[in-house]
Amino acid sequence: MSQRCPHSVEINCRDCRMNALCLPIALELDEVDRLNDIVQRGRPLHKDNYVYNCGDEFRSVYAVRSGSIKTYSVNDQGVEQVTGFYLPGEIFGMDGIAHTHHISSAVALETAAICEIPFGRMEELSMTLPSLQRHFFKLMSKEITSDQQLIALLSKNSAEERVATLLLSISARNAKRSLSNVRFRLPMSRADIGNYLGLTVETVSRVFSRFQKQNILAVDKKEIEILDVPGLQQLSNT
Repeated sequence: MSQRCPHSVEINCRDCRMNALCLPIALELDEVDRLNDIVQRGRPLHKDNYVYNCGDEFRSVYAVRSGSIKTYSVNDQGVEQVTGFYLPGEIFGMDGIAHTHHISSAVALETAAICEIPFGRMEELSMTLPSLQRHFFKLMSKEITSDQQLIALLSKNSAEERVATLLLSISARNAKRSLSNVRFRLPMSRADIGNYLGLTVETVSRVFSRFQKQNILAVDKKEIEILDVPGLQQLSNT
């Protein structure tokens, strides 16, 4: 990830369309430039390329510029557990802060562009930029909240509740990126969705089919259209 792409010199934090999501709004332009100086932009990742593996030394946190990333851990029995899906503008890799090494692996679900932010240098910079420090604490708080939300999600009784909640989460995250909150493509497979939600692939497929019959969703492979947002919210029990 540390190797710079020869075309990346034209990309910077100031001009990035994702900066409103992953940068604190309070940063002045010269402060953004200081942050930009420490950001490393590697070559695009292809599907199934790894950002880092479980056990790798923790050195950086990462921001998704385009594409999507899946994180997962493997238990003592060798069973994979998907722990998160990350979309453009979202930060990942903070699992290593408390452990000095990553406790999960991160892999590209599709062609993706990633910004790598060396943690040590960001710590030094945040000491002189209070707004950056506050923003990072906010990101850490969000990560904790996401873990709690996953636990709450897995405690939901029905498969319909779990799938509906995930779709509404992706819908809301797309809205933050100024994209459609009712029409979007799922970057993850049905198997990944099932793994994340604690459901079998067959159950996930049945739920999507049921939602189609109820005219709540229109589904074409990975392409999703939410036809009835209130209905989906009711199914999610939120």
